[in-house]
Amino acid sequence: MNRRLIAAIGTAALMFSVAACSSSSKSTSGSGSSSSAAAGGKTLTVWLMTGDNPADWVANVTAQFKAANPGDKINIDIQQWASITTKITTALSQNNPPDIIDIGNTDTPFYAASGGLLDLTSLKSELGGDGWTPSMNGSTVYNGKQYAAPWYAGGRAVMYNKLLWAKAGLTTPPTTMAAYEADLTKLKSTAGVTSALYLPGQYWYVFDGLLQQAGANIATESGSTWSGTLNTPAALSAANTFKTLQSFGTAPKDQDETTQDTFFEKGNVATMIAMGYEQSAITTANPKLANEIGWFPIPSNTPGTPGKTFLGGSNLAISANSQNKTLAESFLKIALDQANESDFAKDTGFLPNTSADYSALAGNAYAQAYEQAAPEAGYTPLIPTWSNVENTPNPITTLFLTPVLEGKNPATAAAAADAQIASRLNTQQ
Repeated sequence: MNRRLIAAIGTAALMFSVAACSSSSKSTSGSGSSSSAAAGGKTLTVWLMTGDNPADWVANVTAQFKAANPGDKINIDIQQWASITTKITTALSQNNPPDIIDIGNTDTPFYAASGGLLDLTSLKSELGGDGWTPSMNGSTVYNGKQYAAPWYAGGRAVMYNKLLWAKAGLTTPPTTMAAYEADLTKLKSTAGVTSALYLPGQYWYVFDGLLQQAGANIATESGSTWSGTLNTPAALSAANTFKTLQSFGTAPKDQDETTQDTFFEKGNVATMIAMGYEQSAITTANPKLANEIGWFPIPSNTPGTPGKTFLGGSNLAISANSQNKTLAESFLKIALDQANESDFAKDTGFLPNTSADYSALAGNAYAQAYEQAAPEAGYTPLIPTWSNVENTPNPITTLFLTPVLEGKNPATAAAAADAQIASRLNTQQ
């Protein structure tokens, strides 16, 4: 067993694994069986997260894998996001872990630092890495080495109700934040609109994009020590923008975005900042909105330039203790080839790992809106201890955003959040 991984299991049990980007698809969790010899060959075990397994894509990749590896088998187990950090960390410490693991992009440094992931640096070119979008590949590299391959990405864009926009006399999406706020002002005074923008006060992914746009960060490193940096002029300016946007609707100040779809589906919310998969849930609940939903990038202050956003997504990695490394490499080459990347993008609406495949997104309004913002999207700190910050209660939301929205002095709230962020980031694994 890997000693660093054994030590990490205790830490992982305290961590909250976040699905930076997930789907509403339903599937049954697999048994988590590990690779084993089978009659006629070996069995490759692949763990995919729920929502990351569109049926056509899985069928095609499975068939191609079997054709490329005659006599060998493949076992695809579907995992749930709840408590996945602990489950993966435990599995990676075993001698027979799943060979391939689908991991959230911001969780990748944690597993890499624990020693559980195979170094793929020498395989990068063979896997198509020379063409990977740099912003997506950022989360797969730790200490200068390639520990995973970027698979797909997604981020937030503005979803809007075309009927309500037309009722307000708005015919084109805004291209600057100032124009967006002007549009929201019109929408707020339009009959039948309960929220011009439904923005829950603890929707910190949106806030993180505003931070990036303002040139600020949640935290910065000096030497080997991290400090929270919300109590800076740029970060406080981003918080003020968030507060202004939040005031255009009736969303609660002390809740996150988990249930926001249920408000948009009623037909009286004009805009919402959302992920692409949320549209399906909304139109299923209210089919009358099927042809009335539009998308545009979150604007910046520069005309025609999309605002920066948090880049969510998933990476594919090979377990360091995999007993089937050659088969695992074969699976990655197949899963990540251009045709299968394009098919996955077409099936899910998420961005493929290279802009060369964006043509597969034609007709998907969300994807076409977000692809404009993806090249400039960024991450939270890509370090092993980042998940400690998101562990409940998240200081970004509970100590900063909600208090500011409720009228607390922003600098005082930021100082309290910064202290807690620093404490969590500097906790040793």
